[in-house]
Amino acid sequence: MEVHFRPPLHAVAVLALAGLMALPAAAQWKWRDATGNVQYSDRPPPQGVLDKDVLSRPRSGPVAANKPALAAPPPSAAASTSPLAGKMRDPELEARRQKTEKEDEARKKQAEEKQAAARAETCQRTRAHLKAVEDGMRLAQMNSKGEYEVLDDKQRAEEAKRTRDMISRDCGGK
Repeated sequence: MEVHFRPPLHAVAVLALAGLMALPAAAQWKWRDATGNVQYSDRPPPQGVLDKDVLSRPRSGPVAANKPALAAPPPSAAASTSPLAGKMRDPELEARRQKTEKEDEARKKQAEEKQAAARAETCQRTRAHLKAVEDGMRLAQMNSKGEYEVLDDKQRAEEAKRTRDMISRDCGGK
């Protein structure tokens, strides 16, 4: 009887992950020192080594220690390059912003006027319906069979009350 050993899948995955984690350690610096010998390290060369003597750098790694850091821009330059500062000082942007605000206000006002006109028309129709109910005009409604039935006095009184309630609720009680 033969016994075959199969490593568990998670053990293989852990080993593969460990191998991938070691890849950044393979990133090496290579440079020529003052005596002409080639040096290898996972750290950047010392301060005295010139850029022309650096033979290779890691593809992704720390910035070389012998390179001077970029100086921060003076505060006045930082303020002028700030996106917020540019918006506040740029008259063209400010004019566009004001124009957009005015257009938005105009659209909002137009929508409100349209709604007010629709409400006024609805109130006018509701008042006309109430006048018809109160004046005794003959009114009919469709029943469940699709036939028209004329409203009797009780139904007319209920319709008048319902219409008055609608007017007081939606039309300011007038």
